[in-house]
Amino acid sequence: MSDMFDRSFRQILAVAASDAPTPGGGSVSAMVGALGVAMTAMVGNLTVGKPKYAEVEGKVKEITARAYYIINRLEKLVAADIAAFGKFMDVYRMPKNTEEEKAKREEMMQKALKTATNEPMEIARTLLEALEITEELSHIGNKMAISDAGVAAYVCEAALNAVLLSADINIPMITDQEFVQQVLAEKERIVNRARELKEAAVAKVNERMK
Repeated sequence: MSDMFDRSFRQILAVAASDAPTPGGGSVSAMVGALGVAMTAMVGNLTVGKPKYAEVEGKVKEITARAYYIINRLEKLVAADIAAFGKFMDVYRMPKNTEEEKAKREEMMQKALKTATNEPMEIARTLLEALEITEELSHIGNKMAISDAGVAAYVCEAALNAVLLSADINIPMITDQEFVQQVLAEKERIVNRARELKEAAVAKVNERMK
């Protein structure tokens, strides 16, 4: 697994800004998304144990636990995204001097491209789940911290849209059109649903801050 989550924030910034190929856009988006859903967990933790929110404590505990699960899931997906890029580069460097080598390289390249597309798609799916729980929490979380649920909604949607660019860049090179159409259809659904959830969460946050 990648050690990215074990590094200091300063180290992550340094390597992300360097000419090192990873972490790239997919991994950075996932890490940003993890910070977003951390705000969801924080609002949950600031709600649990407060007498005023006793009636919703069970639900808030469930949401908070899911937030921690999503953070852990994103950590694994950062490692998977970095590994997928490494595999792509291995294939890119394969010899192509003969027709046989070219055919083998193209076969492996198509597999690598699909993997490099599937990883950011999985990150997007995970961030959509983060938006789902954030929208839920916006209705019942501690009003004193509810602005941070809005932060979570904005950050998670931004990270979701950002990570999909890491899928988009591969699509023109993929020859399996059935796979491409499936990805494009799911991408549209995810983006639309993410926008709905973000807007609903932010609207509720603004309402409860008045």
